[in-house]
Order: sequence, then C-alpha cells, then structure tokens
Amino acid sequence: MPAVPPWRWHEGVAGRQGVSRVSGGVVVVGAVNVDLVVTVDRLPTAGETVIGPRVSRHGGGKGANAAVAAARAGADVMLVGAVGDDDTGRGALDELHAEGVDFAAVAVLGDVPTGVALIVVDTRGENQIAVGLGANGRVDRDRVRAALLDALPGAGCVLVSSEVPIEAVAVAVETAVAVDVACILNPAPVLPGLAGLLVPRPGCRGPLLTPNAGELAALVGEGPSGVRAAGLAARTGAPVVVTLGGEGALVVEPDGWLEHLPPYPTTVCDTTGAGDTFNGVLAAHLAAGADLLDAAQAANVAAALSVARPGARSGMPTAAALAAALSA
Repeated sequence: MPAVPPWRWHEGVAGRQGVSRVSGGVVVVGAVNVDLVVTVDRLPTAGETVIGPRVSRHGGGKGANAAVAAARAGADVMLVGAVGDDDTGRGALDELHAEGVDFAAVAVLGDVPTGVALIVVDTRGENQIAVGLGANGRVDRDRVRAALLDALPGAGCVLVSSEVPIEAVAVAVETAVAVDVACILNPAPVLPGLAGLLVPRPGCRGPLLTPNAGELAALVGEGPSGVRAAGLAARTGAPVVVTLGGEGALVVEPDGWLEHLPPYPTTVCDTTGAGDTFNGVLAAHLAAGADLLDAAQAANVAAALSVARPGARSGMPTAAALAAALSA
C-alpha cells in the first residue's frame, strides 16, 4: 500500500487537462427512488399543511442520482441496489439505461415496492424530504460483496451512500478499502453504527467522507467546520470533504491541511440532488486519476450547476458543460 493516499491533492500530479472528458470505472452502492416533488411558496412548519400549485415526478435516490451524475461526467458506472417489481421500478431502470448506467447489479424484488421520496421545495430552492425505503431497505450485503468483487478489478472508485441498510454500507466500504480502491462514503443520513466504519483497520485507511455541515455535526458534534473536519480526517486517516451548500466546500487532509472552495455563481431553482451531483462527479474524477483538489473543484462547480433546474437530475451537467464552467 502506498504511504500517501492516491487522492492526496497537494502531492498529486493530475491537472485540469482532459477535465472535459474523464474516464475510469465507478461503482455506486446506494438507493434507487422515485421522487414526488411539490413546489410551494414556503416550507411547512410542524403540523402545518401548505398548498402548492405543482407536483412532478423525477428519478431519484442518492445512489441512482450519483450514478447519473458520474455517468454524465464521463465515467463508466455500475450501480448496486434494489427496486420493486413494479412500474415505478421499471421506469427507474429505464431512466438509468438512458443515462448509460449499468444496472445489472440492481435487484428486482417482487414482494416490496420501489422506494419513494416525498419532497417539498420552496421558492428559494430549499427543501424538506421524507423517504420511504421500500426495496432499498432490502439491499443485501452478500449481493453487494459479490457485485464489488466482480467489478473492483476495473474500478477506480467506489461511492457508497447510506440510504441502504448499514450492513450493506459496511461491506461495501470494507471490500473497497481492503483492496486499496478509493472509497467515498456519503453519510446521508448518519445511520446508527456508521461511526464504527470510520475507524480504519490495521493496514487500511478509512473511506473519504463527504458530509454536509449537518451530517458533520451528527458525526463529531458542534463547532467550527474546519476544526471538526480536521479531527475527523485525522481519526480516519483519510480526507474529509464537507459540502457547505451556498458557501462552497471544504477539503481537509488527515495532516490538518485545509482548503476552502468558494461557491460557483448560480441561480438557485431546486437544491434537491446537489449533494448527489457533488459525490458522483467527485467519484468520476477520482476514478479518472485526478487529484483530490481538482476533483473536488469539479464537483463543487457541478453541484452549483445542478441547482439551476428543477428535480434532482435535470440540472446535472454533462462533461462538456462542466468543462466550460471550469474554464470560465
């Protein structure tokens, strides 16, 4: 195992050449949902009913969204997950096929429905989300392990989101880090037992974590984001990238080195899926051999572009659109 993690940006050699077209295999382990979105003037408070003029349906799930973002960024992507044997599940798989995502490792289950996310979005683009796991709650650790062992020889990065059972999350992280493949763990939500995955086993580093500010607080408590992220990175022996919404992102190395990526100017329509876009593009660029700072910068810009259109995926940029934004 190399003494320095391959994503250590300030000792990396990759630059921005070729950012408009990336390559490299990404395996995503995570949820597949359908998103039902209601647009309102303001978000409801507890016990309040708010009426909106529009309801729309979009493909969703953190795993599926990130897989689409990585595919649009130019990566070869395989998704590991589960859907129900219903019209919703078949529609979700059709959408993934249209995006070029390999879904051979997505189980189709006959006794449970496809997952659903109920999303309320206000005029500022802020949202509230409740998720019914459905088939996502049945993502099986043995299936995840088998899929990863089959795919890892050709993969440059494994991205794991935590909308699936903790047992599946654990085996995905453990399988990736055991063979020294870059592993991103997006702790959204912060599941019970997740903290145990952050302590590296002897001879292995922990996964690269990508919490938002709220998830970082759930993992390590309140306090300045930079200080908390630095402590988390030192504990896991791997970088931490904190997404800060309209304030950009924070990249922290295990030795305490820190870089703030400022927000990319954008018009906010809907923030749903911005974090998924960030993670998918980050994984795509790391898989292609980019150093962490360049990969995080591309992800930061891609996330900003994604919020300019409604729905989790409609604003996700293509590789060409992202390259144009980065060059500007």
